[in-house]
Amino acid sequence: MTRSQLVQRLADRQSSLDMEDLKKGVRCLLQGLAAKIAQGERVEVRGFGIFELRYRPGRAARNPKSGHPVQVEDQFVILFKPSRELCEPEQAAAAPRAPLTQGEAI
Repeated sequence: MTRSQLVQRLADRQSSLDMEDLKKGVRCLLQGLAAKIAQGERVEVRGFGIFELRYRPGRAARNPKSGHPVQVEDQFVILFKPSRELCEPEQAAAAPRAPLTQGEAI
């Protein structure tokens, strides 16, 4: 799902909200998450998952095409650990879905 698809889905469920406000809200949410992750903070979205920044030290590797050795530099990577609810799709698919009401979380 892309950001524009997320905004459209929210607009379909919340017809009382303006599309521009939804775009700004989604952009603000994603920028806030990215900023906290970039600062090295752990971000937990209950029912969805956890985002963490992890350090990976450099290592020697091989180019798979040529077989030549290459050096991979130190780097930080974002780790995503899905929540239990997200990992159990059969329970999520079986649960009835009601339309969102004003002020309810996604």
